[in-house]
Amino acid sequence: MTDSFVRGDTSGTLIEMTIGECFDRTAQLHPDGEALVVRHQGVRWTWHELKARVDAVAAGLLARGLTPGERVGIWAPNCAEWVIVQFATAKAGLILVNVNPAYRVAELDYALNKVGCAALILAPSHKTSDYVAMLGELAPELASSAPGALRAARLPDLRLVVVLGDDEHPGCLPFAALASDDTASLADIRLDPDMPVNIQFTSGTTGFPKGATLSHRNILNNGAFVGARIGLGPTDRLCIPVPLYHCFGMVMGNLACTVHGATIIYPAEAFDPHAVLETVEAERCTALYGVPTMFIAALAHPEFGRFDLSSLRTGIMAGSPCPMVVMREVIDRMHMEQVTIAYGMTETSPVSFQSDTDDPPDLRVSTVGRIQPHLEVKLIDLGGNIVARGETGELCTRGYSVMLGYWDDAERTAEAIDAEGWMHTGDLATIDEDGYCRIVGRIKDMVIRGGENIYPREIEEYLLTHPDIADVQGVGIPDEKYGEEMCVWIVLRSGAVLGEEEVRAHCRGRIAHFKIPRHIMFVDDFPMTVTGKVQKFAMREQTVQMLRQQQLSTHSK
Repeated sequence: MTDSFVRGDTSGTLIEMTIGECFDRTAQLHPDGEALVVRHQGVRWTWHELKARVDAVAAGLLARGLTPGERVGIWAPNCAEWVIVQFATAKAGLILVNVNPAYRVAELDYALNKVGCAALILAPSHKTSDYVAMLGELAPELASSAPGALRAARLPDLRLVVVLGDDEHPGCLPFAALASDDTASLADIRLDPDMPVNIQFTSGTTGFPKGATLSHRNILNNGAFVGARIGLGPTDRLCIPVPLYHCFGMVMGNLACTVHGATIIYPAEAFDPHAVLETVEAERCTALYGVPTMFIAALAHPEFGRFDLSSLRTGIMAGSPCPMVVMREVIDRMHMEQVTIAYGMTETSPVSFQSDTDDPPDLRVSTVGRIQPHLEVKLIDLGGNIVARGETGELCTRGYSVMLGYWDDAERTAEAIDAEGWMHTGDLATIDEDGYCRIVGRIKDMVIRGGENIYPREIEEYLLTHPDIADVQGVGIPDEKYGEEMCVWIVLRSGAVLGEEEVRAHCRGRIAHFKIPRHIMFVDDFPMTVTGKVQKFAMREQTVQMLRQQQLSTHSK
């Protein structure tokens, strides 16, 4: 065990069935078991009741002319319809495309066209976002189209638009009208576990987001192993406040519950610490998911003490490192003695390392646990050689969880997955003698803010659309609350005058709120190498130093 190479347990077998087959098996085993509880919608369905709705929507999608292999986007916050669509598309042989609820017009335009969505299922609105109006901006033809017959110049592949709820919207089909009684048509669909079932947008530090394409086999097995690691079973009730558009919600949450027969519980449309605490108490939840900032917010809630959380046993914290003090409070004050830490990436379905429920707390905060079953991981140096145990190297993953590839992007797929099937994560890590992995940094410049991935290049390119901005570079800056915050350095055009708030105003409503830079620096130039490459590490160091000086200056006044 001198090399940084680990292989997961292979004594068990992989699930060799489709998501629809697994879903049907669970509905048959636990027909009267509670499958889904959605607090903000008043929904409480058994597996039998959920299956009836899933089958009706799957049949309805086929009846509207969609064919296996076509892409169906879903643009909505956490709700009962989201999980129906997740399983309905899987059963109908369609590929579900997760659209971030925070997306704005430009991002929606890119996502729908990149993968050629034939249908889009969307909420009418969420928070301050009017989804129907934003779609109308891209497809003004919708207003004069018959439902299912859209022909839009800017969205040439999109034919069918379905809006959640009963209300009528021009050119759109109400979700309530999508269901079909002709569920016999589902029997004609022939599917294979290796077929694509889901596309999630992710990116490196250059270019636009890529569509990570995942199969039934990828995500169903990952959900199974993640759930098994926390001991999930039919008597468990999992509170899921993390977003469904991300693997954390739809794979580690929905699919883990489906494989193991546990109850799926959504406390609110989006994260709300009060709703989480109220839901855990009222529903007697045994497990809870979240990024560290969610747990911090729940613990800091002014009414925390009045909620009975004694039903909690386990859960998962992922997305960013967990401070020891938070882990202690989660164990002691939230009764989550068996809480675990998980690490992975969308391209690996997502989890490749996870701690055990009985690992000492110090290992649960200083590492991301040990490798998951049926996976291999090696750490390599710049020459591709496996490094010794304890040494830093790039983390590479191989096994059932590695994505099929980036949608319609063979070049980027080849850059990420080598000829031997290794997914190169771009993350720097160490593995100790006992197989525990520590993530120590990233080769890529991706910024992780409270579990949300931010790609500086995307923000840089958007800010360059401002007429007064000549050049811009973005980096991640350490932040106590979110792990990292976005910082941009801006070089203005000659004679231009621009303030921080004007830059943020340019972003609001056009890019997702979490991408809007927290720190904005106006500079004359960037630190560069002799060959003209921007030194982002130097930018990061200088920014941290400047912010520290600003804090000292503020405190001294």
